[in-house]
Amino acid sequence: MAAYVAGAAALLMLAACSGTPVATSPTAPPPTVTSSATPTPPPSPSPTAPPSSAPPVRPGTVPPPWLGTRVLPTTAGGYGEIRTTPKALRNRRFTLPDTVPMLPGRGFASRVTSPAPADVIARSTWVAGCPVAADDLAWVRLTFWGFDDARHTGELLVNASVADDIAGVFRDLYRAGFPIEEMRITTRAELDAPPTGDGNDTGSFNCRPKAGQTSGFSEHAYGLAIDVNPFQNPYLNGDLVLPELSSAYVDRADARPGMILAGGPVVRAFARIGWGWGGDWHALKDLQHFSQNGT
Repeated sequence: MAAYVAGAAALLMLAACSGTPVATSPTAPPPTVTSSATPTPPPSPSPTAPPSSAPPVRPGTVPPPWLGTRVLPTTAGGYGEIRTTPKALRNRRFTLPDTVPMLPGRGFASRVTSPAPADVIARSTWVAGCPVAADDLAWVRLTFWGFDDARHTGELLVNASVADDIAGVFRDLYRAGFPIEEMRITTRAELDAPPTGDGNDTGSFNCRPKAGQTSGFSEHAYGLAIDVNPFQNPYLNGDLVLPELSSAYVDRADARPGMILAGGPVVRAFARIGWGWGGDWHALKDLQHFSQNGT
């Protein structure tokens, strides 16, 4: 289900497990920080032309100034209006600023802090009544390969029980040179914002109901699901395409950077830890979505 942060995203969670709200323990022990790093050099960047005073800009690599600002009309279903993909987004390869400091080193690196610090929880969508206790969430910082052929650092909030496995998945993606646009924690303000249909955040925890319902929680609300490059890998259900401007990526035969394809490195990396892919579903497809229970 789409983890992009447009306002209608609150309806997008596909599958859910019921759970009893758990409050954060007031006597939780200090968080434990574990780290991993590898001296493996980063993937070889694509060949580039010799530097010049004004190097040409590759189409699709510079975000348009309106990205994330043009609110879509809302449909009766509560989503944004589905529209043709703007030309600037049809071969999307943006590099957005990292939101956390770069981890040291040259290759892949990760830091797992469990439980997640209070200030990290405070800027997430966690509230009392969520089906997972705040103390059961871990803050994972890790490096990822960007569309600019460079090393970046992002963050995820995940269930502590899977934190090390998730770090291993993104280690595999880094070594494969699979590009990611951005990786950050969704905020409550973003969750409540009106839809723009052009978000592309790779994320995990999001405390909200499953799609089209006002009760019951998705796997994201437990920190047991991750969405990867939602714009290049949309949610498809009949005529509904989410994010709403991502129709250019419905044709999976037209392979472009950042797309998740059957048998590719992303599917293999999550399968290694036993997670299922929404691209294998039959009634609908959630191409960005991976979860522990496959829903």
